[in-house]
Amino acid sequence: MRPYEVMAIFEATTDPTVIQGVLDQALDLIRSTGGIPGAIDRWGKRTFAYEVNHKREGYYVVVEFTSGTQTVADLDRMLGLADEVVRHKIVRLPESAGGRTAAAQSAAS
Repeated sequence: MRPYEVMAIFEATTDPTVIQGVLDQALDLIRSTGGIPGAIDRWGKRTFAYEVNHKREGYYVVVEFTSGTQTVADLDRMLGLADEVVRHKIVRLPESAGGRTAAAQSAAS
């Protein structure tokens, strides 16, 4: 199990309940494959540096989690297929990450 962080950018006009629904699906996917969800940081609406899909702003959400590589592949596919998600990026964090994911890892051990 390794620590990861996913940033998802939703369309700015998306209803908050729809955003929460997609996040719940992602968290359920992480849990169902043996992963441990960590902190969820909602950055809110931000203006893009350049247009993305003819849009000027989006709603940013960052989720930390610990899981195996298959979970990352499944999560990448799920977010890629979600119509509300404009962009997403999954990054592997260093093992010595000082964030809340490291605390979740030590609690699971």
